[in-house]
Amino acid sequence: MTHYKAIIFDLGNVLIDWNPNYLFDQIIPDPVKKKYFFDNICTSDWNEEQDGGRLIKEATEDLVNRHPEWKDYIEAYYTRWTEMLGGPIHGTVDIFRDLKNTGKYKFYALTNWSAELFPIALERYDFLHWFDGRVVSGEEKMRKPFPQFYQVLLDRYSLQPGDAVFIDDNFRNIKAAEALGIPSIHFQSPEQLRQQLQEINVL
Repeated sequence: MTHYKAIIFDLGNVLIDWNPNYLFDQIIPDPVKKKYFFDNICTSDWNEEQDGGRLIKEATEDLVNRHPEWKDYIEAYYTRWTEMLGGPIHGTVDIFRDLKNTGKYKFYALTNWSAELFPIALERYDFLHWFDGRVVSGEEKMRKPFPQFYQVLLDRYSLQPGDAVFIDDNFRNIKAAEALGIPSIHFQSPEQLRQQLQEINVL
């Protein structure tokens, strides 16, 4: 018998396949050049600023001003952002459905996602409407792994840390949740997630 009341899902690369390479393999076919671009121009840290609430237009203009020779590629990052979406991760969506069908839990999304882009996902993926609540970093102007972002969800939905299981593909975010006392599963595949949920009697 489980004592958990809620399941908290990350979205990107847990329920939704997102990979910039889907786009940039096409427009920067040279792997060395592409690696340089992601390591030095449109870095993950830069992308996370938009997840944290920075406007896409401002972020793009700033980067183009600093790296004008990369202008076309920088602008493509967000104007062609939908091409980075590979679709639902069906195995995880199936787990989400199975969990909902138990009738035992509340479900929340805790996601690092630009507030300007999240409406596209809401329109595209029906299962995003299965949640009882969503906390989106771009809307809150804060993001994982900062503890106050997790606390927003706990406070908003009247949860204690031990009430929920948190699922995320980023180990950094898992460690931050565990530091707050939220039991967590580091997502690696739908098969591994299903097995770990069964091991803790959630599924």
